[in-house]
Amino acid sequence: MPRPTSARGRLLPAVAALAAALAIGGCSALRATPPAPTPADFPGLAGVLAQRGVLVTDYVSGDPGCDDPTLAPTAIRFEATGFELAEGTTIRIYIFRNREAYERRRGDVDICALAWAGDPAAIEAIDVSPYVLVGSGPWPPEFKRALRDGLIEAGGTGG
Repeated sequence: MPRPTSARGRLLPAVAALAAALAIGGCSALRATPPAPTPADFPGLAGVLAQRGVLVTDYVSGDPGCDDPTLAPTAIRFEATGFELAEGTTIRIYIFRNREAYERRRGDVDICALAWAGDPAAIEAIDVSPYVLVGSGPWPPEFKRALRDGLIEAGGTGG
C-alpha cells in the first residue's frame, strides 16, 4: 500500500526542479554576447593616452584650426608630451559621431589641416574611426605608436 506523502515531501522535488532551472538559465545568460564597445569621449581617450605615456594638456574644444565652422563641433586642440617630446606638440583631434560621418568628412580634415599645419610635408595623421588625429611632425616612433594604440583602444568598434 502506498505511503501518504507530506506537504514537505511534495514540495521538495518542485523546489529542486526550480533551483535547477534557475541555475541552467543563469549559466546561459553568461554566454550572451556583450554589447559592442562604443568609442570613448575625449576625457576617456585622454586617460587611455596617459596610460600609454602621452600626457594631454591645455585642450580647447571647438578649434578646428581653419575656417570650416562645420568641423568645429568635432574638433579639439590640445598639447601632447611624452617619450622624446619634452616640449610637446599641438595636435587636433576630430571626433565624428559614427563611421559614416567619419568617412564622409575625412577629406575635409585634410583640407583644414593644410590651413594650420604650416609645412604640409610635415603633417602627421592617424586615422582610427571615428577619430582623426592630426599635428605637425615628425613625431618620434614611440610617441606615434602610443597615439595609434591609444586611439585603437579608445575607438571601440569605430562608431
